[in-house]
Amino acid sequence: MQPASGTRRFVFPRWANYLLPAIVIVGAGAGLYIPVLLGLAGSPRTTDVGYAPVQPVAFSHATHAGRLGIDCAYCHNTVFEAAYAAIPPTQTCLNCHAAIQAEHSEILKVRESAVTGMPIEWVRVHNLPDHAYFDHSAHVNKGIGCVSCHGRIDRMEIVAQAEPLSMGWCLECHREPERFLRPVEEVTNMAWEPPDGDQLALGRRLKELYEIREPRYMSSCTRCHR
Repeated sequence: MQPASGTRRFVFPRWANYLLPAIVIVGAGAGLYIPVLLGLAGSPRTTDVGYAPVQPVAFSHATHAGRLGIDCAYCHNTVFEAAYAAIPPTQTCLNCHAAIQAEHSEILKVRESAVTGMPIEWVRVHNLPDHAYFDHSAHVNKGIGCVSCHGRIDRMEIVAQAEPLSMGWCLECHREPERFLRPVEEVTNMAWEPPDGDQLALGRRLKELYEIREPRYMSSCTRCHR
């Protein structure tokens, strides 16, 4: 039977039949995904300043980096060459503790690791999301000190996250690096201050010396999201 003259005939494409089930599936998925996403985004393991997990060995940075003055790069020995600041292997600890306080209860855990060959499972404190690329060597070789991101590690009995590590926080430095730059030879010196107290003047000179590009380039999306 033909439609009456003047009657409009609406014909939908065949794929329109799948719209309703697709909307139902997406809606149900979003209902599950959003709480999980918000839960992870708000987790102290990824975002909170002050996150300080208990470690398998009670290692004091305040003692080692602070009172004893051990340089950061002695333990984190890839920091000037690699994207990651290496977690020291057990043998690095035993370079000293094979003889020093060798029978201390915490050192016995380290010695057990050496005997069994099983690494100590340190808990990561500073953890950027996977979609953000960060290269330690690119920063320390351009005069960004450890303290700028990690805080006064040399005063911490238990390492805690000192900065939010958010995109906005990173951009503060990428847009005005002169506020944070220091001589490369001082990047692991937690107590360093500009000799004349004029950080901006020194920072501008170092920015030119280290050939750090302008803010428009440094704050572009592709610097960190690759």
